[in-house]
Amino acid sequence: MDLLLVEPSSILRVLCGLWFLPHCIGKMRNVGPASATFAKAGFHPPGAFVIITIIVELIAGTGLVFNILPQLAAGLAAAVLLGASYAVVRINGWNWRWQKQGPEFMVFWSATCVLTVL
Repeated sequence: MDLLLVEPSSILRVLCGLWFLPHCIGKMRNVGPASATFAKAGFHPPGAFVIITIIVELIAGTGLVFNILPQLAAGLAAAVLLGASYAVVRINGWNWRWQKQGPEFMVFWSATCVLTVL
């Protein structure tokens, strides 16, 4: 008898999608500061990038949570997270560790999103 009713990879896929919710809420509540961050990273026009990022994160998160076109959702998630990784490196320099505001969490999250749907 199988003790798990849900595959662990499905649980991880859902968690990867849910993690986008606080990211979107943070950007929506702080469009001005988010735009300043995007500008600092070299994304212009920064306000448009904030809105596009929110939309892509909502689509990717929804797709991952509800298993709707999960490969496409994971691809969108990976793209937005790797873009965020690029921005972090561009702003903070090449500091891998999170204690120095490095991109390792976003790189890990990106890989996890993709691996859960393979």
